[in-house]
Amino acid sequence: MSNWKLRKATWGLRLFALAKIPLIALIRPTLLRNDGEVCAVRVPLTWLVRNHLRTMYFGALCIGADLAGGLMVMDLIRARRSPVAFLFKDFQADFHKRAEGATVFTCRDGAALAALLDRAEASGEREEGPVRVVATVPDKLGDDPVATFTLTLSMKRRQ
Repeated sequence: MSNWKLRKATWGLRLFALAKIPLIALIRPTLLRNDGEVCAVRVPLTWLVRNHLRTMYFGALCIGADLAGGLMVMDLIRARRSPVAFLFKDFQADFHKRAEGATVFTCRDGAALAALLDRAEASGEREEGPVRVVATVPDKLGDDPVATFTLTLSMKRRQ
C-alpha cells in the first residue's frame, strides 16, 4: 500500500471509529500496513492510554489487538461484498514486557482468515478460528514482542 493510501485508510478508520466505536478513535490508531496478508496498526503512547506506571494500559493493548485482527477481516468481507458477519468470541493475552512506547500490533493471518471466510460463506453455519496478533515496541525493543494475543473469530452468513 502506498503512503497516500495508508493515510487515507487511517483517516477512514478514525472516522469509522468516531461514528461507530468512539473509544477506538480516542487512542488515535495509525494503519501501517493492510494488504490482505498482514495488518499492522500503531497506537501511540499518549496520556490517554498510559497507566500509573507510564506504560500502555491493558485496555489500549486489547483495542490494538482487536483492530489488527478485525480490520483484516473487515477488508476481506468488504472486498468480496460478502454477507458474512463476524465478532470476536474469545480473547487470550500473554504480556511479556512493558509497552513503554508507541506499540505496533501485527496480524499475519490473512490466508487463514480468507479460508475461514470461505468456509463461512459456503456452509452458512457459524465458523470459528483463531486470530493471532503480536504487539511490539519497535523504538525501544525492536522486534521483541511485548504481548501476544489470540482472539477467536466467529463468522456466520447473514440471512
